[in-house]
Amino acid sequence: MAPENFTRVTEFILTGVSSCPELQIPLFLVFLVLYGLTMAGNLGIITLTSVDSRLQTPMYFFLQHLALINLGNSTVIAPKMLINFLVKKKTTSFYECATQLGGFLFFIVSEVIMLALMACDRYVAICNPLLYMVVVSRRLCLLLVSLTYLYGFSTAIVVSSYVFSVSYCSSNIINHFYCDNVPLLALSCSDTYLPETVVFISAATNVVGSLIIVLVSYFNIVLSILKICSSEGRKKAFSTCASHMMAVTIFYGTLLFMYVQPRSNHSLDTDDKMASVFYTLVIPMLNPLIYSLRNKDVKTALQRFMTNLCYSFKTM
Repeated sequence: MAPENFTRVTEFILTGVSSCPELQIPLFLVFLVLYGLTMAGNLGIITLTSVDSRLQTPMYFFLQHLALINLGNSTVIAPKMLINFLVKKKTTSFYECATQLGGFLFFIVSEVIMLALMACDRYVAICNPLLYMVVVSRRLCLLLVSLTYLYGFSTAIVVSSYVFSVSYCSSNIINHFYCDNVPLLALSCSDTYLPETVVFISAATNVVGSLIIVLVSYFNIVLSILKICSSEGRKKAFSTCASHMMAVTIFYGTLLFMYVQPRSNHSLDTDDKMASVFYTLVIPMLNPLIYSLRNKDVKTALQRFMTNLCYSFKTM
């Protein structure tokens, strides 16, 4: 047979959250507010944990980096999505698409690992409170966060390289609002078995592996809490864990729904898009509330920060 002539793809077209013209402006406003709240909440956490001396503990150090990751994850996705609500031709270049996928993978993998580290931090704090500051030292925290970013970067490079190693020809319409590996591989005109396998193994290993760490940590935390004689102490410990577990459940549940399944069972329409909205925009917006704004130390730090800010303006 004569070889077929394929037109190599140089740009992709994103279908967006919805193809309905009447919904573009309302959706733009909704997601603009979501992104604005995400920026304000996470920048607030980063600022407070940086300037307040009473928040210089391992718990808030990890929280600061989680806020940084959430901010990065939303910023990789939201600006392009917002622009596409306002334009007719929702195109993205081949290299822009590859960069967006790499950035998304870097931040989402880093977030998965950071959630596991935060669970381990709570485990040490509750199960070994007297040794907490010795075991979870500043040096160890810096090492763990550095390794988290290094692992996230390595995973992003490897997975995105496999996704873009296949041929894309003729069809260039991505049924999504950003460049993600599953809808991208659906467009390939070559064999996708190897990149699909890499994507599946990477997603399953990261999500399930870190989830096991979280579950084991909280299992031991619950056992330790039940041994506390004071009802007030048990209530305080359970309250802290409940907030973290609520965020973890939403995050991991969404990721498991999205990625740890064969592509044959994978829908690229409304359900998956809504799940993607959750972990790219909604969860990063909720995390500052779940992890910190319900926290007495952070509320007090915010009050001190606002008081000092007002005083500085008055003395100018």
